[in-house]
Amino acid sequence: MDFHLHGGSPFSTSSSSSHHPQPPTTTNANSASNGHSSDPMHSWWESISRARSRIHLLSSLLPSAPHHDPLSSLADTDRPARSLLLSSPAYSSISAALSAPTSGSADDPLCRWLYDTYLSSDHDLRLVVLSALPLLASVYLRRIHHPAADAPPSLAGFEAVLLALYSSEAKARNGKAVTVSIPDLSQPSLYHAPRNAKSASPNSNPTRPSIGILSPPLEPQMAVKSTKRACIVGVALDCYYKQISQMPRWSKLDFCNFAAVWAGVDCPCTSDLDGKPENFIDKNERRWSDNGFGDDDEIRVESDEIDRVVERVRDLEIENGDSTEIGEEEDLRIPLPWELLQPVLRILGHCLLGPLNVDEVKDAASVAVRRLYARASHDLVPQAILATRSLIQLDKGMREAANAAAAVAANGSGSNANTPSKAKKPEILLVSK
Repeated sequence: MDFHLHGGSPFSTSSSSSHHPQPPTTTNANSASNGHSSDPMHSWWESISRARSRIHLLSSLLPSAPHHDPLSSLADTDRPARSLLLSSPAYSSISAALSAPTSGSADDPLCRWLYDTYLSSDHDLRLVVLSALPLLASVYLRRIHHPAADAPPSLAGFEAVLLALYSSEAKARNGKAVTVSIPDLSQPSLYHAPRNAKSASPNSNPTRPSIGILSPPLEPQMAVKSTKRACIVGVALDCYYKQISQMPRWSKLDFCNFAAVWAGVDCPCTSDLDGKPENFIDKNERRWSDNGFGDDDEIRVESDEIDRVVERVRDLEIENGDSTEIGEEEDLRIPLPWELLQPVLRILGHCLLGPLNVDEVKDAASVAVRRLYARASHDLVPQAILATRSLIQLDKGMREAANAAAAVAANGSGSNANTPSKAKKPEILLVSK
């Protein structure tokens, strides 16, 4: 099914008239031509009215308990779109609707609401759509790769929302690739061999920096083809990453949990970097630095190290068979090409290392990164192994630093608990004249 994003809505007109209540239109449709667009108060009130109409429409689409509508009170606030974004009950209602067995079809009213809302000009309303993206992408990819018997035959509603995000990002990039400058290590550093501007000849040809392509130019897509699915979902997740600092806690937590599910079931490989065994190279250096030979204890330690390596190889030889043989957890892994895994790791990096994230989000991101490391080790993907291993090392370093700081603070408070504190005198610097 083709989706014409610029020529009209991808949803049929008949379905919109019968299933989708239209938001109320403003009485002053020609406000721009009458000169009211320059009035900041009028623009603010228009934004408030637009957000309230979208919230009332969403409230009519979502099932709610009798005499209890979590969305009705949000429309009466001073910033209704921001209140909707930061409302956990509203997010739970949207999540329940997206997780319904019949969601994602071409006539799904919630998908239509997400599609039309993201195409609006209200920044906070677009953030609401992005906050639901982790769940939408998870349900969509699960039904694609692990279809259920009662799943809807078409997921055109989910695909329309993903294409809306993809098209907006393609338009923002304007046909250009996302690049990064890589320093040339063959040239001397400016700190070691600074260039002399006076002696430099005008005809000198300095070496051009190497350019690395993070993301190639985006081609227009009118439909989600199987060969472009990972790219489209990855670009949509990249849109989520660009606004991740404004995403609520529960949206980040859902993404981390979904990323762990995408990696596959847990296995012993996830804890490879968490133990504190002695480095094999360090043991060899210490052994040969003493007298050139090792004693029996060191040989036994080396034998234990070899046994662990053998066990590691056996773990890598496990084939992807029935998940019930591995554990009770259902294996819902999905293909993770680099164009999809790259934005996933960026988001997990923020959830793992962001200073304002709560511990719950950091712990979920830590689990997801370790599972992705195990998945990359089994699949033998070098760039994924390097990226996930780096994130694990950074996570370990930050946790060790936090534990050390907490221990120092505890020891300091305990030692000075019975000691009366005295105000320190200001230091006086004597300067000779």
